Amino acid sequence: MDLFDYMRETAGEKESPLASRMRPTRLEEVAGQEHIIGKDKLLYRAIKADQLRSVIFYGPPGTGKTTLAKVIAATTSAEFRQINATNAGKKDMQEVVEEAERTLSAYQKKTILFIDEIHRFNKGQQDYLLPYVENGTVILIGATTENPYFEVNGALISRSIIFELKPLEKEDIRRLMMRALSDKEKGLGIYRAEIAPEALEFISDVANGDARKALNALELGVLTTEPGMDGVIRITLEVASECIQKRAIGYDKTGDNHYDTISAFIKSMRGSDPDAAIYYLARMLYAGEQVTFIARRIMICAAEDVGNADPMALQVAVAASLAVERVGMPEAQIFLSQAAAYVACAPKSNAAVNAISDAMDTVAKEKTPRVPTHLMDAHYGGASKLGRGAGYEYAHVFPNHFSFQSYLPEELTGRRFYQMGDLGYEKKMKDWMEFLRKGTEEQQSRSGGENS
Repeated sequence: MDLFDYMRETAGEKESPLASRMRPTRLEEVAGQEHIIGKDKLLYRAIKADQLRSVIFYGPPGTGKTTLAKVIAATTSAEFRQINATNAGKKDMQEVVEEAERTLSAYQKKTILFIDEIHRFNKGQQDYLLPYVENGTVILIGATTENPYFEVNGALISRSIIFELKPLEKEDIRRLMMRALSDKEKGLGIYRAEIAPEALEFISDVANGDARKALNALELGVLTTEPGMDGVIRITLEVASECIQKRAIGYDKTGDNHYDTISAFIKSMRGSDPDAAIYYLARMLYAGEQVTFIARRIMICAAEDVGNADPMALQVAVAASLAVERVGMPEAQIFLSQAAAYVACAPKSNAAVNAISDAMDTVAKEKTPRVPTHLMDAHYGGASKLGRGAGYEYAHVFPNHFSFQSYLPEELTGRRFYQMGDLGYEKKMKDWMEFLRKGTEEQQSRSGGENS
């Protein structure tokens, strides 16, 4: 590198975006990802020991894939080369491989090849790397925002270890932002900038785990905000919302607004108003409410307010909850919208709620009667000799798979806990049970006549 190259690189580093300048150079500086770079984890040990094998980093934007590659570059004794699959091709890889072969032959040094956006390479381009990864000419580090099991050659995956990076926690992003504000060498420390607590909270929340997004917003705020009379640049909530291009709305996830909005959401579903339900859903999503929290509330509403009037409601709600956890945002909002609309439009019944409430009240307040002998377990040692289970009628051998036998304790005979409604599928269940009970009454009537 000559003097002009050095000056060009130095100027580029100073003029690069804050997110790039603040990129860690040591593992200890990396924010989050404790599940893969904690001190007892495989990746941490491999990097520290300079014994890295081919890996693929997979995760959303701004979670540290390139950062980890740069940390490896700063700590390894191997040669480090980087290409981006969005603008590189087979020729670029050939040049790296040829140089790697020369380096390995002359100096017994391996070469680490970092390919950003590796999923952009087609199958042929990925196949080209296989023999060189296989024989150790290059150690591959691939980075992708797409699921590598779908987008990366299976043979390449089998020769690599997959590490999934997760969105950063809000606390991680807050620490990064405060570090950037105070760092006079790489950050914004020379500007004497302060950020209001609510603005810090807002950006770290809206960034949704993306450190790059948060730092870009912070830098824009500092560079475009006039200092006050005391020379201090103050980043307010209003400035923060402009810089991250998202309106700050009145929604405190630990305050009244949180409870009021989720209450309105649930009551709208219960009240069979899908439009209102989806509107309140949108307000919560926009404010960054946890999608798993919303999914739990939909599941509860499906059981509590729909119940067996439409048993599919709970199935839809549970499926949406699983989809939310497996896919995440932004697609999660579609699953939640579908489930909320279904629950809102479904026929309603709270019979199951009333049933368990009445039963629990009975158990708590009344003497607990003995389980009828014919319902007792006769399988454990000696139970049958004591008469346990004697007289039990196996329902499936009777017409309609129904025996006229009594199942409640004698003291509770005739008690109705589950009072079914007249809507949806529950109406069918009610009609069926009334048919069976009518048969029971007729049977009892005949038995009474015969006994008299």
